[in-house]
Amino acid sequence: MRDKKELPLRELVDKMLRAYGLGNRLDEMKLIKSWEEVVGRMISKHTNSVNLKSGTLYVSLDSAPLKQELSFAKTKLIEKLNQSAGKPLVKEIVLT
Repeated sequence: MRDKKELPLRELVDKMLRAYGLGNRLDEMKLIKSWEEVVGRMISKHTNSVNLKSGTLYVSLDSAPLKQELSFAKTKLIEKLNQSAGKPLVKEIVLT
């Protein structure tokens, strides 16, 4: 029988990281990891790197036409990424 005070390991680790001030970094890592899920496999294959710094998501792509296409969809991308994260982490996207 489980004690009512017992928590799942994932929840304990999350609480511990937040207690040590690493919660924001954990949120950033989850957001970066969700990139492929949000944009799809094809775009993800052309993505060299994704980094979040001070609310700005820096995305390096290997295709100029894809950069152009994504630049038109920045607002929608920001919306989807923040929805995936469950909080407003991304304010701007810079495509390189």
